[in-house]
Amino acid sequence: MIRKILSASLLTALFLATPAFAEEATVGRPIEAGSLHNGRLDMVVYYVPIDGDLLEVTATFAPKGGGDPLRVVMGLADRDSVAFSMPGYRGSLYAFSRSGEDVTVATGTDKHPRADALPD
Repeated sequence: MIRKILSASLLTALFLATPAFAEEATVGRPIEAGSLHNGRLDMVVYYVPIDGDLLEVTATFAPKGGGDPLRVVMGLADRDSVAFSMPGYRGSLYAFSRSGEDVTVATGTDKHPRADALPD
């Protein structure tokens, strides 16, 4: 029962969130880096192949106003995609997707009507 409610809530949130992506970079080879500079964070991303068909994607986020960098490491299989915002930077959305050897990263603004009202 709880799982069904959570699934319905998640699906509703995904349909209500209409991100507008402003900047995009594609990385097509291991260790090749891409960068995005839209919003309050600068980001550099690269990947290395790991076990099986996974690519280990590393993204480092640096606050433009100074402060400690944030890092995210994830494994992406072919045709995987994920989108999230960073703690303390709600309203900025980062989307990662993989197609073959290409990893595409986009950044934009989460247009969810309550995104700015939620605590960081």
